[in-house]
Amino acid sequence: MIRVVLADDQTVVRMGLRVLIDREQDMEVAGEAENGQDALDRLRELRPDVLLLDIRMPGMDGLETLRTISGDDALRGTRVIIVTTFEIDEYVYQALRAGASGFILKDAAPAELVQAIRVVAAGEALLSPSVTKRVITLFGEQPAKAATQVPGMDELTERERELVAWVATGRSNEEIGQELFISPATVRTHVGRAMIKLHARDRAQLVVFAVQAGLTAPR
Repeated sequence: MIRVVLADDQTVVRMGLRVLIDREQDMEVAGEAENGQDALDRLRELRPDVLLLDIRMPGMDGLETLRTISGDDALRGTRVIIVTTFEIDEYVYQALRAGASGFILKDAAPAELVQAIRVVAAGEALLSPSVTKRVITLFGEQPAKAATQVPGMDELTERERELVAWVATGRSNEEIGQELFISPATVRTHVGRAMIKLHARDRAQLVVFAVQAGLTAPR
């Protein structure tokens, strides 16, 4: 059973998410929170698998909550999905850097939301390819920034570097395999090795590392 905590300051949003999640046989809402501090309290009390987190809340907002989770060994086991209206701004990339495993729109189709929870609970990311591509496209339109040295990046093989760059386009293993004429299993193997070398938590963090290192792949 996938246990989920909902953190959103709007009661109606939490109600809608609860109804959607509780009707699934393999997941349940373990608790709710109306701000970041409440969310941290619920995480420490309930140790859920996934936290659905609104990024803009009164008091402790989503970004500060994310940073606290990432800095607390006892809380890192909970995967965080940002639930947003997707007002694209600097918060998106900051959320990825702070430890978000992915994003989902508040008006996303019910099937997309529950699938996102299953994917993230299984340790995967970045989920929602359409959102990922919009995030990366937006970041790519920003003024060029100097590449940052990412620990472990120099240990990657050329193939691993290439595939890390492809991951940052938001494409799935299947889509990357089609582009490069290799199997999804081969993509998964190289990406997995890259994640180990870079100590990446998931594909979301791999995207951050790719952007920081200035790795690019054809769109």
